[in-house]
Amino acid sequence: MRINNPLYEVMWTTGWRDTIWSDLDQNWDIIVIGGGITGAGILREAVRLGLRVLLLEKHDFASGTSSRSSKLVHGGLRYLRNAQVRLTYESVRERERLLNEGYGLVAPLKWLMADYEDDAMPGWMFSAGLLAYDLMALRWDHSHFSAETLHQRIPSLRRQKLEGGFLYSDAQTDDARLTLRVIGEGVRAGGTALNYANVVDLLRDADGQICGVAVQDQAPDGNGRTAEVQAGVVISATGAWADDLRVKLNRERKIRPLQGSHLTFSAERIAVPHAISFMHPVDKRPVFALPWEGVTIFGTTDIDSGTDGAIPDHPAITSGEADYLLEGIRWAFPDLDLSEQDVIGTFAGVRPVVATGQSDPSKESREHVLWQEDGLLTVTGGKLTTFRVMAQAALKQVRKRLPVAVSVPKQARLFDMVSAEFVDQLPPQTWARLLGRYGADTNAMLCSADVGECESIADLPSVWCELRWAARAEGVVRLEDLLLRRVRLGFTLRNGGLDQIGRIRTIVQPELGWSDAKWQAELAAYAQTWQRAYAYGAVSTKIGVEPTVSGKT
Repeated sequence: MRINNPLYEVMWTTGWRDTIWSDLDQNWDIIVIGGGITGAGILREAVRLGLRVLLLEKHDFASGTSSRSSKLVHGGLRYLRNAQVRLTYESVRERERLLNEGYGLVAPLKWLMADYEDDAMPGWMFSAGLLAYDLMALRWDHSHFSAETLHQRIPSLRRQKLEGGFLYSDAQTDDARLTLRVIGEGVRAGGTALNYANVVDLLRDADGQICGVAVQDQAPDGNGRTAEVQAGVVISATGAWADDLRVKLNRERKIRPLQGSHLTFSAERIAVPHAISFMHPVDKRPVFALPWEGVTIFGTTDIDSGTDGAIPDHPAITSGEADYLLEGIRWAFPDLDLSEQDVIGTFAGVRPVVATGQSDPSKESREHVLWQEDGLLTVTGGKLTTFRVMAQAALKQVRKRLPVAVSVPKQARLFDMVSAEFVDQLPPQTWARLLGRYGADTNAMLCSADVGECESIADLPSVWCELRWAARAEGVVRLEDLLLRRVRLGFTLRNGGLDQIGRIRTIVQPELGWSDAKWQAELAAYAQTWQRAYAYGAVSTKIGVEPTVSGKT
């Protein structure tokens, strides 16, 4: 594949940040603020049009909602219940595109909705919703199971008052890796992306319109350097944090940040062959358990997060949410005798939802919105699944302000075509997974592997050479970038991977070029972050001592 960006060879390796900072003073067509999936999509689609695009992210790529979602690429069947037909249709169609093009990264996920006697939604109503769902996807892919058949498929599921269930199809992904692949392909095609670059102010032209940004380096070794960067178009794709920029324009806050939290369990402790959903016994909200990356995720909640837009950089599950989720999973699987000690970890994401005055957070619309204010275009709301739709809508909104006439192509591929050699030492499933996550870099990643590094990490789908490649060539600035977003050990291993930190250090410290002092500082910072935002209970994080769960917070 031809590399169009002369900076690509250094974008993700030693010195890449200094190279970008020294080259910020140029004529950009578009500045995108926000390195989540929405900003990634805008970068990719804008570069496809031949535009000069700079993406700036305050923290790490995908460090907000785009690494803390429920990992679902779905049509949002429940949105039909709220009459959000257009959103559901867009989501279903985009899901099908992602499944067709995202081999190894976006995978089909069978979904079973258990039907109990006292559920709020009768079975016939759910069946009608599934019919509409399949019609949108132009395929028939659902069926009904009796209670006996359902119990045979999942013996540990609560049997009392079980009337049966409906099986249908959706999809899932690794949300952070999806974001990173989209950004990487945007960079490969000519875009520029910089993490730990905080937009501290907006610049105005003589007419008072936004024409650029003031940015400050947030990286530990960046010495707080600053720059003023100008562009014909500035787009805010900061999701739940969108109002933080809008208040600089003296605009009222419109975002209602809603937190969704999850618990993770080992797949051995809760073995589910596919996703299973049921109504929570307390409030009759739909909750679900699903297999992902070697663990079982259970979620999710839907509560207001923060006040006056004050969203923490690392949202954490509340004690109320933890109790609610644990009560739900214990009710659904009573014979497993689950307890707090079975929880591997937690994670919480904040949804960027536009406030409409609904008392029930779950009834707020999940559709995306576009706001043009003093020349700043804000795009927020929406879903992980519809990131391409959001990106194209944003570009259509600003095309009159671009230096050349552009036509946003609706049928262009989401992902680049990838040509990579199959490695026969790897199981086909592992090969497909790596190809989906690393795209055109898959061969180079495998060639970087040392002896034994194509083996799985602690019986997870992840393999050791992913750590080496991420440290060498994926823009890692902090240890949390590596363990929470590049390779998801902070989500899939008890104690966030700290039990394996010896071998992790051996692989990645030389690649990162960190001194022993810097390694110890980063390790302490990561352990503190994991304990505060991802642990279910208090965790010992004394360096050099294996951490253990000691109780509930």
